[in-house]
Amino acid sequence: MTQRTDTPPTWDERTQLATFLDYARDTARAKCEGVSAQDARKAPLPSSPLMTLCGLISHLRWVEYYWFQVMFLGEEPAGPLTEATDDDPDPEMRTAVDIPLPQLLAEYEEQSARYRRLVSDHDLNSTAKRPVSDGRHVDLRWVILHLIEETSRHNGHLDVVRELVDGQTGA
Repeated sequence: MTQRTDTPPTWDERTQLATFLDYARDTARAKCEGVSAQDARKAPLPSSPLMTLCGLISHLRWVEYYWFQVMFLGEEPAGPLTEATDDDPDPEMRTAVDIPLPQLLAEYEEQSARYRRLVSDHDLNSTAKRPVSDGRHVDLRWVILHLIEETSRHNGHLDVVRELVDGQTGA
C-alpha cells in the first residue's frame, strides 16, 4: 500500500511544496492499487472515452514532463506530445490503453524522482525558459503549484473512474 503524507519534515517553502506535490502523486498511485489490467483500460464515462486509469496516469506523467522539461528547461517536446492535434489534443491518454498500468506507474515514479532532483537543484524564483500563453515566464514555484493543482484535480477523476470500473473507493 502506498504510504502518503502531506506533512513536510521541515517548514521551509520548498519542502512544503515538494511534499504536497509528492502527496498528490502518491494519491494518484494509491487510487490505482489492486486494479485489474482490464479495468485499468475501461472508460466508464460515455462522454469521456479517454478517461481511463491508464490514460489519467499517462496524462499526469506527460503533464509533468511538459511543465518541467519543455516549459521550465526549454527542451523540445517529445513522446506523444509531438502527436497532439486539435482533433487529438491528448494522445498520451489515447495511447495509454496499450501500455500496462504497472509500466505507466513505474515510468511516472521514475520521472517523479528526476523532477524531485530538478526542484532541489533550482531556486524557486528561477524562471521558465518558455513563456506561457500570455507571454510571461512563470517561475519554478508557479510550476510546482500548477502541478499540485493539476494532479489533485485528476485524482478526483481517478477516484470516480476507479469506483465506476470496479467499485473500489476510499484510496
